[in-house]
Amino acid sequence: MAIRVVQWTTGNVGKQSVIAITRDPRFELVGCYAWSPDKAARDVGELCRIQPLGVTATHDVDALLALRPDCVIYNPMWPSVDELVRILGAGIDVVTTAAFINGRRLGPDRQRLVEACKRGGSSLFGTGINPGFIELLTIVVAGISDRIDKVTINEAAYTMGYDSPATEKAAGFGRPIDDPDLQRVTTEGTGVFGEAVAMVADALGVELDVIVCEAEYAKTTEDLDLGSWRIAAGCVAGVGASWQGRVGDRTIVELNVRWKKAPTLEPDWKIEDGHVIEVQGRPTVRTTMQFLPPPDFEATSLADFMVLGHIMTAMPAVNAIPAVVAAPPGIVSYADLRLPLPRGLVRL
Repeated sequence: MAIRVVQWTTGNVGKQSVIAITRDPRFELVGCYAWSPDKAARDVGELCRIQPLGVTATHDVDALLALRPDCVIYNPMWPSVDELVRILGAGIDVVTTAAFINGRRLGPDRQRLVEACKRGGSSLFGTGINPGFIELLTIVVAGISDRIDKVTINEAAYTMGYDSPATEKAAGFGRPIDDPDLQRVTTEGTGVFGEAVAMVADALGVELDVIVCEAEYAKTTEDLDLGSWRIAAGCVAGVGASWQGRVGDRTIVELNVRWKKAPTLEPDWKIEDGHVIEVQGRPTVRTTMQFLPPPDFEATSLADFMVLGHIMTAMPAVNAIPAVVAAPPGIVSYADLRLPLPRGLVRL
């Protein structure tokens, strides 16, 4: 029988999730949560700019829970613990791309999620492209070595075409370069990467003593118009965050991100978009990930190209649904699941 799925929001990532769910015979879309009132009572296909699906979006959470879906695919930008507790407590599994891997940074709110899973017999799983899929790939790559000394994940991106002030301001973008609060802001705003460090350590069977964040910044030399917001000259337009999991004084797992929004920074950062994974050990393994459009891809703007990023964020969550539905109750990560498989995606 098909897995009954409710889609939670139809933003950029949610749209790609809906498209994938409706194409996949493993799933049946039975409902959709509309975050904004103007999207309620409209066909989900219309909201996602595809053919009508015969499923109407609603702002009524009780009505969605009454559908008794097997899983909610939860795609807001940031998680609401109250919403997740309500869904999980109703006995519905959740896969999410909303800045969640294992909730270790949430303090008492994590225990609320654990208790909701126990009460509902449900599972909660978080992923995305990074953090998420890249860490899964890292865990797989590490399996080729008979000794592991250190695992490093590097992400670099020139993000001028990425217009998401809600996520970027939270990381420190746009603040004066001498803002004494910058380190705290970046640590809080990129905290999900600390969760990813913990997940990799779990997969390696290592208990970390501490996970720390070290950040550095670069300023733009000119005013930036980013579409929905602006960054003034002299303010932060480059953020680098290094999340490090340590045992004693030794870093075992390191996850580095370096994001650049301006063509010219001070100091100037030369970066190459993509991800580099390195497992130092015997042997040392180094792999590079780059994401390219297929030959038949049509794009006339940067916004069109961003669709690829939305797909890469949505698909790890969609493909994980069967494994999460089969998982025992609780907060689960890639270290706990059977390998999610990309079934039903080959076009014959």
